[in-house]
Amino acid sequence: MNTEQAPIRGVAPKIGIVSLGCPKALVDSERIITRLRAEGYEISGEYKGANLVLVNTCAFLDSARDESLEAIGEALEENGRVIVTGCLGAEPEVIEAQYSNVLAVTGPAQYEQVMDAVHKHCPQPPNAFQSLVPESGIRLTPRHYAYLKISEGCSNRCSFCIIPSLRGDLASRPIDQVLREAEQLQKAGVNELLVISQDTSAYGMDIKYEPRTWKDKEYETRFLDLCQGLGDMGMWTRLHYVYPYPHVDKVIPLMAEGKILPYLDIPFQHASPNVLRNMKRPAKQDKVLERIKQWRIDVPDIAIRSTFIVGFPGETDEDFEMLMDFMREAKIDRAGCFKYEDVKGAVSHDLPNHVPEEVKEERWHRFMQLQQDISHERSEAQIGRVLDIIIDDSNGEAAVGRTKADAPEIDGLVHLENYPDLEVGDIVKAEITDANCYDLWAKVPGSNSN
Repeated sequence: MNTEQAPIRGVAPKIGIVSLGCPKALVDSERIITRLRAEGYEISGEYKGANLVLVNTCAFLDSARDESLEAIGEALEENGRVIVTGCLGAEPEVIEAQYSNVLAVTGPAQYEQVMDAVHKHCPQPPNAFQSLVPESGIRLTPRHYAYLKISEGCSNRCSFCIIPSLRGDLASRPIDQVLREAEQLQKAGVNELLVISQDTSAYGMDIKYEPRTWKDKEYETRFLDLCQGLGDMGMWTRLHYVYPYPHVDKVIPLMAEGKILPYLDIPFQHASPNVLRNMKRPAKQDKVLERIKQWRIDVPDIAIRSTFIVGFPGETDEDFEMLMDFMREAKIDRAGCFKYEDVKGAVSHDLPNHVPEEVKEERWHRFMQLQQDISHERSEAQIGRVLDIIIDDSNGEAAVGRTKADAPEIDGLVHLENYPDLEVGDIVKAEITDANCYDLWAKVPGSNSN
């Protein structure tokens, strides 16, 4: 199917967008949409009526690849004219073997190639109105928070990960460009920045921490300077994908001062030295418990989010018990756990002693039960406290928000009832009245709530 839908003279052509994968891919979609709107294209929320459809794919895991291929097939069936981009686009032969009728295939962050393909198959309208595009660009997140991508790619070579082969080595954005974008987002009404990359704490290593000037002040393109610059803007700034390099400790005082949110998303992945060695994880993993303990002394409200993998090739019962002991002692506030997926192309695919699926399943359930108990304990400890809550949704009667310890989409929620005056993006103080494993309930002191 390749039905021609040429734009009608005088009518702006419409481009449909399907965005899959992580927040980093979402930022790529936002940049593409911004370019499209600047050139006069309209964005369609459905297949019908779109002149063509862009599918931004993910390929981190085999399950993500399958989802991407399914989305391409659906777009072809519903519309017929499809351009594919994103991580799976780095392997065009995989896509074209199943769908030979796609219009074009481009790789991740290849914005110019995407636009070239759009121009070829759906010519640019003659009069683009760039002034209609806000300076902060078009975003796919709510108005009050935004993802701030500080780099592309990754120079680590974790044995289970194929991201470097899809997105290349670390390529940091100069710090003045990042700070300028953050300021534009703030002017557009953003109250919360979510800093993302593949390895946030490695920011600037590839360009030797190049110094740049921003508002008459010199900053080096490095993790600490970035946090200092963002912290001075007064927005909630949340750090994601932070590898536990020693220099991360230098950012903790900024959290104690209230300039950076007391939140660290650190993908520890495991606690057993043997498993970490087989994973080829970067950064020194020793003394992690001591560092976490010190972070909590320096910043008592710090929330630590992490992800872990169980059933990695060669993981023994002893290795798994070491991970469970680590969790009991570290009491990670927010933790996700994944059963190891044997991704083709990853070095770990060829490792010996793969763990049977039923063992992975049993370990995953044990991990999640322990984490649920830890989360419940830490949630109940918030009852009676008055916390800052950012409002994500409000219908005039009830509102839903998050604490500083909760990132959107992945962490817990705070439920508030009978608050007609709360608007999305507001930051209010509320007293926590109840809790379960993941969510909190609260009331605003002095309000007219029941």
